[in-house]
Amino acid sequence: MQPWFPDAKLGIFVHYGIYAVDGVAESWSMFNGELTPEAYLKQLDGFTARNHDPNAWAELFAKAGAKYAVLTSKHHDGVALWQAPHSIYNTVENTPAARDLVTPYAEALRAHGLKVGFYFSHIDWTHPDYATVQVERDADVEPDPEVEPNPLSVPVDGGQDLERWARFRTHYHEQVEDLVARVRPDLLWFDGEWERSDGQWAARRLGDRILELNPATILNDRIRTHADYASPEQSLPFTAPDGPWELCLTVNDSWGFQHTDTNWKSARQIVRYFTETIGLGGNLLLDVGPREDGTIPAEAADRLERLGAWIAKHAEAVYATTAGLPAGHHYGSSTLSKDRRTVYLVCYDNPRESIAVRGLRNQIRRVTVLGSGRELRHSRTGGLGGHPGHLWIEAPAAEELDEYATVLAVELDGELDLYTGTGR
Repeated sequence: MQPWFPDAKLGIFVHYGIYAVDGVAESWSMFNGELTPEAYLKQLDGFTARNHDPNAWAELFAKAGAKYAVLTSKHHDGVALWQAPHSIYNTVENTPAARDLVTPYAEALRAHGLKVGFYFSHIDWTHPDYATVQVERDADVEPDPEVEPNPLSVPVDGGQDLERWARFRTHYHEQVEDLVARVRPDLLWFDGEWERSDGQWAARRLGDRILELNPATILNDRIRTHADYASPEQSLPFTAPDGPWELCLTVNDSWGFQHTDTNWKSARQIVRYFTETIGLGGNLLLDVGPREDGTIPAEAADRLERLGAWIAKHAEAVYATTAGLPAGHHYGSSTLSKDRRTVYLVCYDNPRESIAVRGLRNQIRRVTVLGSGRELRHSRTGGLGGHPGHLWIEAPAAEELDEYATVLAVELDGELDLYTGTGR
């Protein structure tokens, strides 16, 4: 694990590929029979990337307050965004875009001070050597009845061709190696691990080779043999995973661009997802799906900009913080400064009269509203047998309340000291 990752707090996930041409689900629309493989791959002819400006992406991501981004270099459909070795389909040779989309993206991110991440799927449902062996599963992985009978995943006649599988595995390892050697990514975000066992993927060998080429590359837990962090998807966990982690979340309901998906999360909802995630000690990887021409929908860009404005106003409570108070001490999320001497309370609803904090043994130096700096009065009630009782903080004035979430900085007389007992 590199120290930049747990400090980053926000990354941008970018699902960009030929699936944006017809606005269908990335790879899955072919796998699930919504489109035939032939109809799905016909989208290659319409993928132009004619308005794609990686610098505009990077500028927007930096404005959102992100510290890294992750681009889908190859999804389960096998279509690579660069001339990956042994790829059957890629944007350089098989689309009107006719160029590498990986290298300019990496250069633009670095020019804006962002760390470079790439998504890469172990799976390749269009490679002729892929569906040549039956699925082996590691002991802790449940069978998936939707996957195993699919002819894009396994040989339907039950036979196996181990020689062709070994050839595919070598090819896909070489694609990853080429990506690492080409752009030296700060992070690789693997996916599709569920379709085979670690042994079938030769995951140990692949991970070792990545780190040989670039020891600073961080790997998510979908290359299980080398997992640096956990990657829950779409749903915020109730209990934080052990160690570093990241929640990946779509800004509407779709990973890639879909014309009919207008169910955008509101800016207030996104701020809430973000603060609840960092309050549990994780990062938020917020996904957008560009159109096939490379432009990001205005609705998505607007939400990134609004999130960025909120973060800029409350940066003290975001960066250089750790997970906040355990559940029940404050009815909202919170973060804690790295020196453990300031608690940042996030209030999602406009407080009436006062905000309560339970079990805080520390004496309070002062409480201020982030954004205005105004100091708030505070007092205690109760307390017996080691229980410090309730800390009551006066509610901020109406004009000091934030549109999305108000943050109070509670400065302590020492490192955080919480009571968690059962009372007298």
